[in-house]
Amino acid sequence: MPSTYTPHLVSDLPFQLPPEAARRLASALDVEGKILRGLEALGPVAGRDVLLVDAAGSAIAAGLERVGARVVHADLGSPFGADATGESMDVIIGLWSLFRGVRPEDLEAADRILRPDGRLLVVHDYGRDDVSRINPDREELGAWTRRNGPFLRAGFRVRVLHCFWTFESQDAATDFLGSAFGEAGAAVAATLKRPRLSYNVAIYHRTRGGVAPPQG
Repeated sequence: MPSTYTPHLVSDLPFQLPPEAARRLASALDVEGKILRGLEALGPVAGRDVLLVDAAGSAIAAGLERVGARVVHADLGSPFGADATGESMDVIIGLWSLFRGVRPEDLEAADRILRPDGRLLVVHDYGRDDVSRINPDREELGAWTRRNGPFLRAGFRVRVLHCFWTFESQDAATDFLGSAFGEAGAAVAATLKRPRLSYNVAIYHRTRGGVAPPQG
């Protein structure tokens, strides 16, 4: 990754990038819409009260509104929204920036806001894919996925979605990866046989109180 750049919202994307690179990645990431469908399967979210943390303006925010979710936005600085009252939300969703690890006080705050049987859904990268080769040392690609990792210890289950970064051509993929991620991106681009990267996404999901249904 370039050594100097203007950070983009981490909640929109799994990497911090300059604005133009962030726009290009946003247009390539999960064009099949698997992340939104995964959130619906694990929520559900359609027609429900959803607290979306640190992701106003994101593609997921737009998708939630399209399926009729009643979305309330919260800043990351106060993860679950100072204005959210007790037992007022059916689902809380965080995308990449929320729960960089799991703190008991954050789980308690989520449980306070969720209604009975409410759902906490946290999206992170899972790894074991093309994208993880760009920066393989991130904690979410290893420790977080293990049985003794912070999420599974805290009563979460995990659903892994097999997504893609899809570009319009091989040249476009090569140009983006090299310009956005430097030598590491160029090395990954050189191994691609078609203009897309495999991208595995984890949705860590937990019912209020730590009881997860037998799925995922």
